[in-house]
Amino acid sequence: MGIPDITEESLRSFPKVLLHDHLDGGLRPETIIEIAHHTNYLSLPSNEAKELEAWMLSTADQGKLELYLEAFTHTIAVMQSEETLFRVAEECVHDLNDDGIIYAEVRFAPELFREKGLTLDEVIAAVLQGFESGMRDREIIVKGILCAMRSSDRSTEIAEAAISFMDKGVVGFDIAGPEIDFPPRIHRQAFEIAHRNNLPITIHAGEAAGPEYIEEALTICHASRIGHGTSAREKILDNGQAITSYGIATELVERGIALEVCPTSNIHTGIADSLHSHPVNTFLDAGLTVTINTDNRLMSSTSLTNELFQCCNAFDWTWEEITSVTLNAVENAFLNQGERDKLAKRLNSWKRANGLLTEGSK
Repeated sequence: MGIPDITEESLRSFPKVLLHDHLDGGLRPETIIEIAHHTNYLSLPSNEAKELEAWMLSTADQGKLELYLEAFTHTIAVMQSEETLFRVAEECVHDLNDDGIIYAEVRFAPELFREKGLTLDEVIAAVLQGFESGMRDREIIVKGILCAMRSSDRSTEIAEAAISFMDKGVVGFDIAGPEIDFPPRIHRQAFEIAHRNNLPITIHAGEAAGPEYIEEALTICHASRIGHGTSAREKILDNGQAITSYGIATELVERGIALEVCPTSNIHTGIADSLHSHPVNTFLDAGLTVTINTDNRLMSSTSLTNELFQCCNAFDWTWEEITSVTLNAVENAFLNQGERDKLAKRLNSWKRANGLLTEGSK
């Protein structure tokens, strides 16, 4: 069999790994409408699926993170019971599986889903049970990352809850929400709790804020991955002939810290004007550990297949770049080495079957 052309179809069949995806940013429009009807939620901008999907995208695509986050009002509103959380989580797994994803870490902020009296534990358990149900009879693995809202004061409580669910499907801890004025150090105590209990940490940093937020995340908050991290571009010089990193960008390279890059989302929030001006390719050229992610599949009308396909079109990526960023995701997944090795074997099996790996390779 010859090496396949890079198309959306071939990329969908390619075994992908997703590290940065928000549960409340990936609902099916039909599900939102149905739950809203059953729960008497009357504030949806449309009760027609295609119109609602278009509204979500137009609201998100206004060039500011604060406006982007407004669309979540409606998804959060329909995720306020154990039944709806279970359903949304289960459908999330099905949708990721249909996109050819073999492993995903899906994050959510449990404090957002307590408006009708659910406890943190009830929220977390419902989501994890939904993941478990969604994985049944499918070859995808989905784990959870708990987020504390950076504008809230509940981060230590969320970190402790995450620790209590480590043996039930939670693999990491994060902070999310508006970044400006809420640097990582505000939640240092929560990160210390997670770190002491060997719970891996990823931190949204350098998305809307500058590289100093990335530095804080790494130097005092124990982050082993960075969500977005686009402002690291400020510490990379490219004169057209050579690329030189300095400051925090050099530390990212030297420590092999993975960046959870979300290109389409970054365009919608105004971080980049277009994919061509997005720093993802500069990061690769500078030697940073890049992974490609969706962030919010509904709001950005995207999938991991689409993210990779758009990068191929914008930067002339080949299967070499595609497999490289995917292997980066495998190697930086919050799993033990044996589990990561199994994912790598699935990736290599596909490569071998499609002429991208010789028989003598592992």
